Amino acid sequence: MPFTRNSMRRTVTTRLNVGILGATGAVGQRFVELLEGHPWFEVAALYASERSADKPYREAVNWQVPVPRPTYVDDFIIREMEPGGDVDLVFSALPREPARTVEAAFARAGIPVISNASTFRMDGDVPLVIPEVNPEHTALIKVQQKSRGWQGFIVTNPNCAVIGLVLPLKPLHDAFGLRQVQVVTMQARSGAGYPGPPPEVINDNVLPFIGGEEEKVEAEPRKLLGTITGDGISEAALTVSAQCNRVNVLDGHLESVSLGFEKRPTVEEVARTLREFRGLPQEAGLPSAPEWPILVLDEEDRPQPKLDRDAGKGMAVTVGRIRSDSVLDIKFMVLSHNTIRGAAGAAILNAELLKGDVSDLATARTHVQQLVDALGRLDVLVNNAGIWTYLETGTGNEAEWDRVMAVNLKSVFNYTDAAVPV
Repeated sequence: MPFTRNSMRRTVTTRLNVGILGATGAVGQRFVELLEGHPWFEVAALYASERSADKPYREAVNWQVPVPRPTYVDDFIIREMEPGGDVDLVFSALPREPARTVEAAFARAGIPVISNASTFRMDGDVPLVIPEVNPEHTALIKVQQKSRGWQGFIVTNPNCAVIGLVLPLKPLHDAFGLRQVQVVTMQARSGAGYPGPPPEVINDNVLPFIGGEEEKVEAEPRKLLGTITGDGISEAALTVSAQCNRVNVLDGHLESVSLGFEKRPTVEEVARTLREFRGLPQEAGLPSAPEWPILVLDEEDRPQPKLDRDAGKGMAVTVGRIRSDSVLDIKFMVLSHNTIRGAAGAAILNAELLKGDVSDLATARTHVQQLVDALGRLDVLVNNAGIWTYLETGTGNEAEWDRVMAVNLKSVFNYTDAAVPV
């Protein structure tokens, strides 16, 4: 039975306290920028390495984001990366190896972790999520908590180049059936973190190797486009070949994509399918969601990083130069902002997906009943400020509703739209 959802708008009445792991790094700085004034989340704690711990943020950080540093965090004292800080969830901007122990410690302590790190992405019980692509994969949280004995959980977003690639692949795969993907990436300097490649290496140059990148770009799309089967993901049956390059551009990953399909579409069908695509974040009105996740340009020399990376406040991807391909079927260029949609913005959108808004029992029942009507008897994942329970619907069990509402500690009843037919 396919995943189905009803369109709904969200009105959240309580902001959750959030922390940022790795707050002084390049992606951590983007989290600080993007979370300023967020309607659902309030930054309450910043975490970094021992070198930065116990210092005010303004002294610990070497601010590199091309906007002024938000003053709201200036006097935050950096905490060591241990669970604590009175937070309801944390965003992780940690490198791969520190994430292995730190993220697990927070999840074990009952604190949800919304991670940009690659460490756990391909684990069978960890959701790897783009909200427009596979929101139903959040149902793996239940599997993860059971298998690992955690009260919290880890949800990840994909590699920065993968997000820009898979957003247009999703509607095309649904409509025409993808068989093959060939992609050549031209990835911005900022994707290497700070300080990145030194000027004498990157100036007047292209670096034709990014360690571990091609493996991620070839593996992650299959999980993202896969389906939930039992306690895991059945990966999509497509082959992906990637070549990844670092180029001397500040922000914005540009990718040259060629696709082979089960049912070959026309150029016009591809353009129309991409232009019309909207996902759950757009239907639900999530705060960070762009109105249109994919923009299609007709100009022959677009997209370009300097002109198009900030589309949708950096959260939309831009597709151009859609043409027939003489080797496969269709080819195009796609551009995404690697530190916004490809990193911090992606994680924030994942957190918004997981945080619902149902503020009373009657509204909760109405929304859940919509899912029941669409899918039949199902389990709905219910979340309140990091406390997760699992409600078996369709039983009319008043005691079960009372149990779920008893965890309403923040005066907001939260749930995900992810539903798994039973």
